Amino acid sequence: MNKKNKLARKSLLLLGTTLLLVTTALSGCSDNCNNSGAATGSPDPGTATESSDPGTGIDHSKPLTITLFNNSANYQGEQTGWYGKLIKDKFNITLNILSPQVAGDQLYKTRSASGDLGDLLIIENSQLEELIPAGMIMDLTDKIKNTEYLSKYADNHFKPFNTAFESINPDGKIYALPTFVSDTSPTTFSEEIPYSSPIMPWDYYKGIGSPKLNNLNDLMNALKQMQEKYPKTPDGKPIVPITLWKDWDNGSMENVRWLSNWYGYDQPNGTSTIQLNAKGDIVPLVDDNSMYKKILQFYYNANQMGLVDPDSPSQDWNKVSEKLTNKQVLLLWYSWQRGFYNTIDRGNKGDGNVAIPIADTHIIQNSDAYFGNGRVFAIGSKAKNPERIIEFMDWLASPEGLRYYTNGFEGFNYEKTADGKYKLTEIGQTAFQENTPVPEEYGGGGYQDGQSKLNTMIMSDFVVDPETNEFYNSTYWSSTIEANKTVLTTEWQKAYNATTPTEYYQKNNMIDIVPNINTSLGSDSSDIKNKRSQISDYVKNTSWKMIFAKDQAEFDQLWNKLKSDVVGLGWKDVFTVDTERAEKIVKMRADAIANN
Repeated sequence: MNKKNKLARKSLLLLGTTLLLVTTALSGCSDNCNNSGAATGSPDPGTATESSDPGTGIDHSKPLTITLFNNSANYQGEQTGWYGKLIKDKFNITLNILSPQVAGDQLYKTRSASGDLGDLLIIENSQLEELIPAGMIMDLTDKIKNTEYLSKYADNHFKPFNTAFESINPDGKIYALPTFVSDTSPTTFSEEIPYSSPIMPWDYYKGIGSPKLNNLNDLMNALKQMQEKYPKTPDGKPIVPITLWKDWDNGSMENVRWLSNWYGYDQPNGTSTIQLNAKGDIVPLVDDNSMYKKILQFYYNANQMGLVDPDSPSQDWNKVSEKLTNKQVLLLWYSWQRGFYNTIDRGNKGDGNVAIPIADTHIIQNSDAYFGNGRVFAIGSKAKNPERIIEFMDWLASPEGLRYYTNGFEGFNYEKTADGKYKLTEIGQTAFQENTPVPEEYGGGGYQDGQSKLNTMIMSDFVVDPETNEFYNSTYWSSTIEANKTVLTTEWQKAYNATTPTEYYQKNNMIDIVPNINTSLGSDSSDIKNKRSQISDYVKNTSWKMIFAKDQAEFDQLWNKLKSDVVGLGWKDVFTVDTERAEKIVKMRADAIANN
């Protein structure tokens, strides 16, 4: 790993991560994943429905419904609950969310063909490259200048991102705001655990003798032992070692894509036919030696052992999240999935999901998203009242907006300490997992039900709150770090001789941290787009068939047919485009390291 890769605040961070209450357990995130308004602690953030705001001159007297086209959302419909009430009271706006993850990919095709995708857009970089030339994206350059918070990030974050789209944006205008922007550095990795790594219940793992895991075969054997010893939850729900879901699949099978990271290969955003490692090696997805095939083989083997949830082919993410909340899944791989179950109280009993390293893995991990992370916020060119949409976006990037989005309500989810910092309340520690009822003055309903359905942020929770000088992410508050010195944490640290999983992987040379590259990679021509779509559908469908093949012969037959058939669908042309994009990423990674 290059010496210039830095792990921020390494000595301060602990394993707990019990309190990723909203964004971490919403998505994905993805990556990745709240907030204020009532920064004074008042339960009522105020009403803006009566007249114009004297500070901005914006008239809020008329209700405004914003059609939000949102690629990140796992929910479609009106934003309701406490977050819906919050933005209604504050801005007199209602969000009507359109979600391709719920309605299907055709939603984008239909609405973009009509010339009006929506008022506020959360879209992929590649879609932005299509929509700017089509005249469907509003120029925000001058509008950003007049904002209180977004303007602070314009020069170092938003302008460099937009300027990179030089072929369609020769004047360097700001058309879009990248998502999950951090204010650390282009080569810093701040998190205490990689985004994707093996994670399992600590008590169950100890219950089978904490066997050392040298490879994926050892992992499957450990999962089998846990399955046999712990077949059901205390309330009788079936426990499954591995659960999969289809509704996040994009260019390939997402559950395969992210486990490939364990062995050093990622699939760059904007590509669908390749995998790329830290050295810059580009491997076709359908290569016999690709990590994609290796992980497919792992899932197939696991299914043959009875380890894969039989609900996998038919369930969606919402069903999976229920199982995570109930501790019905033994193997997790997204860092934020721990937030569905882990709490301080459980940690004090040695109960919770933790990193369980596998000796032959070598993880590839992107650094903090200094320039954003693959998606953008934009405003549709036909949007009415854009000044009110900009005002809302500016609030999302404000300390108040970030506190609400990441941590809920002051006085309910968290409170101020004597030293001027924040700590989670007893309610705040479990409000997400338990869907705690919210007081009527906040909007009522369950906390998880009413949280923001945006499922993405402009500025990430790895931005420093000026009021506390700590990240907005409550896991990294000094109060949380102290509270997380639980039995679970200390036992893990003693077992692995490390403060955090990231530190463990670094000490044992098991991770490569690469600069997070978020830039224009060019848009597909109509011919490439059609070929990519057909290939992606075929790859995804075949991948699922391979995992549930009746025997190894059928698995191999499906793989060989896949390799052959994609050639006829235009594989060579799409692979050429993706290779060019990967080569650009490799160069930019090298430049980021050299210039840091």
